[in-house]
Amino acid sequence: MTVELTPVQTVGPYFSLGLMGEGNNVLARPDTEGQRIRIEGHIFDGDGDPLFNVLLEIWQANAHGRYNHPLDQRPVPLDPAFIGFGRASTDAKGFYWFETIKPGRVLREDGGLQAPHIVVTVHASGVAYPLITRLYFADEPSNESDTLLQYISRDRRSTLLATPEQREGMTVYRFDIVLRGQAEELVLEGKIMADASKDAPSGAGKAETVFFALR
Repeated sequence: MTVELTPVQTVGPYFSLGLMGEGNNVLARPDTEGQRIRIEGHIFDGDGDPLFNVLLEIWQANAHGRYNHPLDQRPVPLDPAFIGFGRASTDAKGFYWFETIKPGRVLREDGGLQAPHIVVTVHASGVAYPLITRLYFADEPSNESDTLLQYISRDRRSTLLATPEQREGMTVYRFDIVLRGQAEELVLEGKIMADASKDAPSGAGKAETVFFALR
């Protein structure tokens, strides 16, 4: 009996159509505890071209360093006004944004503290599995003692650091993401959508973002 191999098909495009709801990228409510911040950036392919309709999911601890999850039973305050999960999708220029709070430091299994960070999951057309990375804050002194961050070579570590700026009284962190490969391989819609203007940003020269393996 001869069995033919099932043809391979790309993933998507469906992210913004079926998985995005209004306000999914705003995590902080008026009564949420902690420092309000904005995270924004672009997603690029290996050529530096922006990627459209990429879905990002973030998962983070609250301002005290506790996750809103049944498995987190540590004696740390739980903020009922903060879920810690959000979604955003990129526009025709590859741009995305979140409004959230800066997370607190989370305990490691050995009793030490991790640097404040946000887990970022990327879903893109043409990518058969989620890509997972971490966003750290470039102005955070505790980065130097974060065990996981120190495992990353210094020349790649910068791809995990969000850089801050002040804008209208709020701290805005810029976090660009670079995926391996060209957009024709990654996104069915092509490199830059027809409705993207000529001033679409370029990620040329940016290093590929460090992603972590699923365990």
